[in-house]
Amino acid sequence: MDSEEDMHDANDLESLDDDYYSGGTEDAALNYYSDYDDDADDYFDEADDSERLESRRPEQNFTILKESDIQQRQEEDITRVATVLSISRVDASILLRHYNWSVSKVHDAWFADEDRVRKAVGLLDKPIIEHADARELTCGICFENHPRAKIEMASCGHPFCLSCWEGYISTSISDGPGCLMLRCPDPACGAAVGQDMINRVASDEDKQKYSRYLLRSYIEDNKKSKWCPAPGCEYAVTFDAGSGNYDVSCLCSYCFCWNCTEEAHRPVDCGTVSKWILKNSAESENMNWILANSKPCPKCKRPIEKNQGCMHMTCTPPCKFEFCWLCLGAWSDHGERTGGFYACNRYEAAKQEGVYDDAERRREMAKNSLERYTHYYERWASNQSSRQKALADLHQMQTVHIERLSDIQCQPESQLKFITEAWLQIVECRRVLKWTYAYGFYLPEHEHAKKQFFEYLQGEAESGLERLHQCAEKELQPFLNADGPSKEFNDFRTKLAGLTSVTKNYFENLVRALENGLADVDTNGAASSKATTSKGASPSSKGKGGRGRGNFRISMSSRMTDDNSHWSCDQCTYANVRSTTVCQICNQPRR
Repeated sequence: MDSEEDMHDANDLESLDDDYYSGGTEDAALNYYSDYDDDADDYFDEADDSERLESRRPEQNFTILKESDIQQRQEEDITRVATVLSISRVDASILLRHYNWSVSKVHDAWFADEDRVRKAVGLLDKPIIEHADARELTCGICFENHPRAKIEMASCGHPFCLSCWEGYISTSISDGPGCLMLRCPDPACGAAVGQDMINRVASDEDKQKYSRYLLRSYIEDNKKSKWCPAPGCEYAVTFDAGSGNYDVSCLCSYCFCWNCTEEAHRPVDCGTVSKWILKNSAESENMNWILANSKPCPKCKRPIEKNQGCMHMTCTPPCKFEFCWLCLGAWSDHGERTGGFYACNRYEAAKQEGVYDDAERRREMAKNSLERYTHYYERWASNQSSRQKALADLHQMQTVHIERLSDIQCQPESQLKFITEAWLQIVECRRVLKWTYAYGFYLPEHEHAKKQFFEYLQGEAESGLERLHQCAEKELQPFLNADGPSKEFNDFRTKLAGLTSVTKNYFENLVRALENGLADVDTNGAASSKATTSKGASPSSKGKGGRGRGNFRISMSSRMTDDNSHWSCDQCTYANVRSTTVCQICNQPRR
């Protein structure tokens, strides 16, 4: 049975539909979305002030680096340290590697205590062992005498033959990036072995591996840089913290979150994404399904699913225990007196006495939890598959259709960019819409006002995106199949470009609203008003329509103009010139 609070919320929504969509006054006491309209001015305010528009445009706080860019930056840092500290480039490289390629940390540590830094890193002022003018030296590994020309030494002076050096270095490089911190082979010596030694004695293959490790360490050891996590991508990204936006768009077209390196997931925070991904991959939902749809065998406790109508259950071998599905009692105790094959009087009587209340309650809770999760997951996965399809369509459009359309319509490809921009917007909006379902799943159930408000915004986003997707996908086909230029193509251009702009604005504001946690929606079931009326939207702008239309969309579109020379379409929210009587985007007549 519904609680008194739930019944109250239901009555509020019914009165909302009656008052709001019938054009009632704004003073209706329980008119949720009428109250939300004032709040919409804060969330979905397409400001008529150009400075406010500029302030809302996110600044790119990341830089994409190609391999040549990484090498250039690495060389510049090595040169800077070598020049300031008056040391060799090899020593500067060792220092930077030790301090995670932070030039400032190297300078601070060096000038604070040079001797301590040299000892920690393994940069010696003078050799430990001096070898005057000896013609032969004994290798410290194979203990054989070799001519001076076949002996190599690190800065410490410990002699080792070329063959032993090559084997030592090759083994270290094969072990992985740890070779970048290579020290003298003598166990008691901590002298660093730099790239100059690698270049003198290592094979060409090992030299390439070492150089690769050194290049990758510049990104992997630096807290301000990361590799793009997309499979096969070799671009790196440097990030400047400051803004709250962690989204990064790599040149390979993959978008990811700098903070957690998962796929870009605004408006959902990284913690929610982590929980959602874990839930999708964990066994918790399997256990919920087992609990909701099976019962344990009374003897061996294995879960059993009932797939036929009879209540007489027989466990699989080797158990073979026969029992009643309802009361889980031995079937030998059942017969006509207990209700026969399709009923169990003992179960019904015990249920009335409350014997099975806890078990049934747990099973019902598991079933409800599973159904709720399935609801959100199916829609999350559906938008993910739609996004993948849109990416494939975008690729097809860029590689095939644009050139073909340019030939048919006799227009340069540069004038057809609005189609590509529409598909890029569809891909981005599908991503945002996908993650709104994870947002909704973790939205607290007791916050009824926020949940209603969120579902309203989500419904509007779905509706607007479907219009854009349908226009870009289906309405473009006649022009692709045409034999020659079409007069209607310019109208299609206007419509698609308009829908792209409107949808982009709506989703940008939706993301801001959800990232703000719908903070302006109070716990009493209404949005806290910061203004008494909406700029540019009069009470008479409310008209009849389906659920999901009304003050929010009208407020949003009406704010797109600076004066009263435009009217907003109730169907697609496009701002049309006041002299027109039909929407230029969706051909909806003006009301």
